[in-house]
Amino acid sequence: MTLTEKSGHLAWCALVALALARQDGGALSPAQENLFLTRWLATALKQRRFSREVTPDIEWLLKQGRQMGVSAKLASKLDYLWRSCTGELSEQNDLFRLTYALETAKDMHWQYRLLSDREWSGRYSVALSTDVNSIYLSRTNLDVAFDDSGRQINPLTARLTGNVAGVMKLFNHCGWQAEPESGASLPHQYSLMAGQGVPGKGD
Repeated sequence: MTLTEKSGHLAWCALVALALARQDGGALSPAQENLFLTRWLATALKQRRFSREVTPDIEWLLKQGRQMGVSAKLASKLDYLWRSCTGELSEQNDLFRLTYALETAKDMHWQYRLLSDREWSGRYSVALSTDVNSIYLSRTNLDVAFDDSGRQINPLTARLTGNVAGVMKLFNHCGWQAEPESGASLPHQYSLMAGQGVPGKGD
């Protein structure tokens, strides 16, 4: 099994365990679901149920569940992990996969903003901080980047700050690639291109 398949297997096992718990105990509240998944992950880590390669995934999810409680949305994160690792995400259109990436980034406490032309460049442009994990898109640029079926038809420019390498990995998981723009007139500017590194395509 590849690392991607192992991560998907981990997520699948957790989701199945949650589904069985729901069958046994009826409807679970969000707090009960979080508690169940946190305990399940802690047990999986302690008993070394899974490959050492996915230990970072388990530790990260466990930390989210313990520190953020219900707002960690562990079930959603596991569902996303499973879909992205099994290639299901690759069946979706470009806009869906971009939206999935941005929503996941927000769940990971990245700031995401759509900027007007005035905020994007010029004397009134938003000041960027290299210390803050942020994703900025131009509203005008985004409006013309996709056709009616959600396929990318025009270049999409983003401005990324903070742990850019980390968010690049997230984009790759969702079938997008972020490339630094050479000679860009604005700092921290990247080109976002769909169809690169989609799980399940060309693996």
